[in-house]
Amino acid sequence: MAKKSKWTPEKGEQAMIAGIVEGSPEAVGVAVIRLDCGCRKMAAVDKNGEPASKIIMYRDRAESICDLCKKDNGAFHRMTEQFISWTQPEPADEDKKRIIAKVLGVVDETIH
Repeated sequence: MAKKSKWTPEKGEQAMIAGIVEGSPEAVGVAVIRLDCGCRKMAAVDKNGEPASKIIMYRDRAESICDLCKKDNGAFHRMTEQFISWTQPEPADEDKKRIIAKVLGVVDETIH
């Protein structure tokens, strides 16, 4: 018998990323912002670091985002993690650095 794989928030997140990419043909990645409440904000980005989709907010296994996010639209100060999930093939490292700096406002020195 095949084992059922256990559901995790990361699996839900990956499914959302795949759906966003599928609906955004010019996307080179999806910016993901995780909030302290468990909700997430996501949007596809193109090769110039411009939006390639609308911002999508969701909460795993919930019908809607939490009441706090409804009130403050997922305020930046509640962010716990942010990153870009790249499509395959991934952009060149220099392009990644430029896109990350533009989209997330940070310089990622770990890309080399």
